[in-house]
Amino acid sequence: MPRLKITEVFLSLQGESSLVGWPTVFVRLTGCPLRCSFCDTAYAFHGGQWRDIPDLLAEVQALGVRHVCVTGGEPLAQKNCLPLLSALCDAGYAVSLETSGALDIAGVDPRVARIVDIKTPGSAEVARNRWENLPLLTARDELKFVLCSRADYDWAVERLREHRLHERCAVLFSPSHKQVSPRELADWIVADRLPVRFQTQLHKQLWGEEPGR
Repeated sequence: MPRLKITEVFLSLQGESSLVGWPTVFVRLTGCPLRCSFCDTAYAFHGGQWRDIPDLLAEVQALGVRHVCVTGGEPLAQKNCLPLLSALCDAGYAVSLETSGALDIAGVDPRVARIVDIKTPGSAEVARNRWENLPLLTARDELKFVLCSRADYDWAVERLREHRLHERCAVLFSPSHKQVSPRELADWIVADRLPVRFQTQLHKQLWGEEPGR
């Protein structure tokens, strides 16, 4: 029976992406090969409990909502993330995946909305970007830039234009918490008339740094 190491399963509001605001079950997998400077889930790097997929499906069902987000850590670092995603889709859930953009997304079930990061220089993991993922993106997917400075913003704008990212899927620009103010980023986007969606982390506005929210 396929098993995964799980840090937590919890019900909250989706705080990011075009799905923001929906009551969502989060399945957080343990482990991540990256160490981003702004990471807010370092508690998921280690520990966790081994769970099988039927057990996880039963817990998700008991929480009683339609949307499920598989996240981490880096969920694709566990090979059994792929059958978990497919099992959730088979069960009729609206499934999203939050991934760092450093690992291959080709094997992800096409019914899943893939929220893929592009790491900026300020993340300290820019070298880990897997640019080969870009041609795999579809209109149901989203790209996310977390911006730590004006330099990160300028770098992201260059990548946006170089790869014409907004023509592939929705592109999200998000301020790194406590590094770039939301108003500052909003003003930059408006001034440059960028074809991107501004976002903040709703869950941080509501619950701060509290884990499992």
